Parts: sequence; structure tokens; C-alpha cells
Amino acid sequence: MQINVTAKGVEVPPNLKDLAERKLAKLQRVLHNIEVVDIICSRERHWRVLEVTINANGLLIRAEERAADFPSALDSLCHKVERRVKKSRSRMIQRYREAADTREAWAALAEEEEESVQPSLVRSKRFTVKPMTPEEAAAEMELLAHDFHVFRNAETGQVNVLYRRKDGNYGLIEPEF
Repeated sequence: MQINVTAKGVEVPPNLKDLAERKLAKLQRVLHNIEVVDIICSRERHWRVLEVTINANGLLIRAEERAADFPSALDSLCHKVERRVKKSRSRMIQRYREAADTREAWAALAEEEEESVQPSLVRSKRFTVKPMTPEEAAAEMELLAHDFHVFRNAETGQVNVLYRRKDGNYGLIEPEF
């Protein structure tokens, strides 16, 4: 792990790099493969400001902390980065679990659909087909409150099906033999 400390208008304590090394070594338990750590020290009014950019195997993490002195800012900064990494990791695990649950649910649904692909005939009904016009069939269908009506078309002599469309209008099915 390479640590670069840069100062902007402020003197950096000589032991800050060693302290950062010890604190970031603890952080390696959570964030593996830390390659480069850039620490920028500056001052704003009476605060000491630390900005840290961590490159861990292509993953960039940036954090900033203000405190009365640099060691306490570094301590707070390490806790902040650790919380972020843990939170991010738990989110990724949760997403993975949810995705796995979703995949399992879809697989179970597909199995159910495969099992239920072969529908069986559960009811059979016989009725007389009366000759009537499509308008009379529509009126009878309204009286019966059905979604479709089978009738013999008085004009053509063929069996037709009149059905209610989703838009509220009617459709007529005329088979060709």
C-alpha cells in the first residue's frame, strides 16, 4: 500500500504518515487490495481538513473530514470509510440475494407453467344454435351478460361467434371452410 501525503498551506505532523498506515491497515480487513492512498491536508478557519482518496483494485473511495487536529480527523475518516464500505458491501449482498430470490421465483413459476401447460377439459356444454343476425346476437349476448355468443348467421347460414372487445365494441368471427 502506497500512501501519499500532500499539504496545502499547513504543516503536517511528521507522524501522520505512520498513523495513517496503522489506521488504514485496520481498514484492509474490510477493503482488500488497497493500492494507493492519497491524503491531502489543509486548513479552513480553525479546522484541520483531511481529504482521502483510496484506490483499492480499481474501486475509488473518497472521503473528507474536519476536526480540531489531524489525528482525530484521520480517526473519524477511517471510521467513515469503513462504514461506507460495509454499507456498500451489504447492499451488494442484499441485491445479489434479491436477484437470486427473483431468479428462483421465476424458475418456480416457469416450472408451474410447464406443469400446467397441458390444460384439461373440465366442462362441456351443449346448446341449440339459433339462426339470427349479428345485431340480434349482440342483443341476446347483452341480456345474458356474456362475453361471447355462438349463433348461426341468418344471412350466411354459417356458425359465427360474436365477442365483446376490450374497448367495449363487438367483434365477429366468421370461419371459412
